[in-house]
Amino acid sequence: MKEIKSREDIELLVDRFYGKIRQHETLGPIFNSHITEDQWPEHLAKLGDFWETNLFGVSKFKGNPVQKHIKVDRQLNSGITQVHFGNWLQLWFETIDEHFAGEKADRAKRSARKMATGQFLAVWHSRS
Repeated sequence: MKEIKSREDIELLVDRFYGKIRQHETLGPIFNSHITEDQWPEHLAKLGDFWETNLFGVSKFKGNPVQKHIKVDRQLNSGITQVHFGNWLQLWFETIDEHFAGEKADRAKRSARKMATGQFLAVWHSRS
C-alpha cells in the first residue's frame, strides 16, 4: 500500500469513493438526485480541493459543506440520519484501505469521522 502524497492520489481516492457512493443503495439515490451527471466532474474537483486543503494544508477549498447538507436534508424532509453518515464513513474507510496506508490515510479517516459527526449535528440542530 502506498501513502497519500499528491493531488493525484487524492483524486484517485475521491473518484473511487464517489463511484461507490453513486452505486450505494441508500446513498446513491440521494447523491444522484442532487448532483446531475454533468455536475459530477466539478463536484469531484471541489472535493479534491477539500481533501487537498485538509491533508496538505493547501488553501484551495472554497465552500460551505454545512449549508449544503442542511439544504439537502430540508429537500429530503429531514430525512438524513446517522445511518447515512455511517454508510458514508464505512465507504470512505473501505476506499482508503483499498488504496492507501500511512499517516495521511489515517488523518483522512480521523478528519472524515470528525466531519461526519459535525455535519450530522449541524443538520440536526438546523431542524429546530
